[in-house]
Amino acid sequence: MKLGFALPHYDVSFPDRQPATFDRVAGYAELAESLGYAQLWVSDHFWLDMTRYGGAPSARSGTPECWTMLSGLAVRTSRVRLGTLVMAVGFRSPALLAKMAATLDQLSGGRLDLGLGAGWNEAEFTENGLPFPRPGERLAMLEEGLGVLRALLTDAGTPGSFTGRFYQVEQAPVIPGPVQRPRPPLWVGGKGDRLLGVVARAADGWNVVWSMTPDDYRERLGVLEAACKRADRSPGEVRRSLGLSTLIGRDADDLVERWRRLQAWTPGGGLDGVELRDWAASRLVGTPDEVLAQLRGWEELGVEQVVCTFSGLPFAVFEDEQLELAAELVLPRLG
Repeated sequence: MKLGFALPHYDVSFPDRQPATFDRVAGYAELAESLGYAQLWVSDHFWLDMTRYGGAPSARSGTPECWTMLSGLAVRTSRVRLGTLVMAVGFRSPALLAKMAATLDQLSGGRLDLGLGAGWNEAEFTENGLPFPRPGERLAMLEEGLGVLRALLTDAGTPGSFTGRFYQVEQAPVIPGPVQRPRPPLWVGGKGDRLLGVVARAADGWNVVWSMTPDDYRERLGVLEAACKRADRSPGEVRRSLGLSTLIGRDADDLVERWRRLQAWTPGGGLDGVELRDWAASRLVGTPDEVLAQLRGWEELGVEQVVCTFSGLPFAVFEDEQLELAAELVLPRLG
């Protein structure tokens, strides 16, 4: 089991809620690497839609651009893996993304994990002049996009071709190719039935975020396993990653006190009136012993990495000590 970190990179992501800058993001990346986290992940949005988290209508939180940010992090870090959780397939041509991925894998010395999704925030597409087709078409574009990436990134330097409804490439080489062989891992994020079919047919790994109970995860695994059977693929071939909102306390009393601080910090009063036990049921919450037991339980379900966001918001940290507590009291015991 490995522990990853969802890097804070939105204007509301930091303990002081001051605007996001690349240097602030990079500081957390360097800290997390020094503490022993295995992966750093960033999301792919033009902005964070705060209405999903208790904000006022049309409230948006700014962020640096995903891939540019990762490129800078590749030269500010040396060991930790770097990934996208997840890129929207409709934002970029997959042929261009293949070239970008090969270059970033070179920059990082072979540390890239490429996560891709269908995209969900209609405003981001329409306000930026990008098509936003119906869900079925977006999922088909996602599957084809993964096909393009496989064709162009596998066997680096060998021209690749792909012919589909939405994307076509003809004997297109990616030179220089990625460092990793056969290519950087391709992850898909989401949990719908049709999306899990895409995972089974076209992805190396599956991720779901930011709250999930073990029972709900088992149910989704059943859907994935059925999809793998239809695709004539062993479910064990699909790597599993899980992102969870995380809260750690040194003991039970400390956990309650930190919960109160998290409630007070959360923008828009999003956690006001919420009971800790209810919130914790589908998240990574507890004392170090309790958190370690939960991680072991996820490991038994085949999850190889848990990505922590240390707040109730994605890609946010409400207090820096959360990273240090996990590194001090949980990471050394994961083995």
